[in-house]
Amino acid sequence: MLLKLNLYFWVLMLCSSLTFAQTKGSVIVIKNPAIDSLIARRVLLNKLITNNSVNKSASSVVVYGFRVQAYFGTDRKEAYKIQAKLKQSYPDFETYISYNLPNYRIKIGDFRNRLEAEKLLSQLRSSYPTLFIFNERINPPKNED
Repeated sequence: MLLKLNLYFWVLMLCSSLTFAQTKGSVIVIKNPAIDSLIARRVLLNKLITNNSVNKSASSVVVYGFRVQAYFGTDRKEAYKIQAKLKQSYPDFETYISYNLPNYRIKIGDFRNRLEAEKLLSQLRSSYPTLFIFNERINPPKNED
C-alpha cells in the first residue's frame, strides 16, 4: 500500500511538471512608428526648455504671463460682439474666446508682467466693469531679442 501511494505520488509530480512546462517562443511587438517620432520630439522639447537655449523657431515653448478677462457670461452673441469690439479698439493685442459649459470667456493680451496687464485693465475699466487679470499660459512674443 505504501509503495502504491509512493508510486502514485511520483506519477502525479511527473505529470504536473510536464503540464506546466513552458516552451520557448518569440514575442513580436507591433507598434506605430509615429510613437517613436513623438517620443523623440518630446525629448527634444524637454532639452530645449531645460537648457534655456530656446530655439527661435521652436514655437511650442511654454511661456506663462497675464491676460485680462473682459467678459464672462452665457450669451454667445454678446461674447462674439465684445471680442469684435476689442479687436477693433485694440488691434495690437490678441483676443481669445473660450467656452467652458455654460460660460464664455473673452480674454485679451499676452503680457509678460502684471504691470502691463494692469495698464490695459485701467484703459478698459470704463467700458467693461467686471475685469480680471489671470496668470496663465500665453503665446510668446513674436520678435523677442
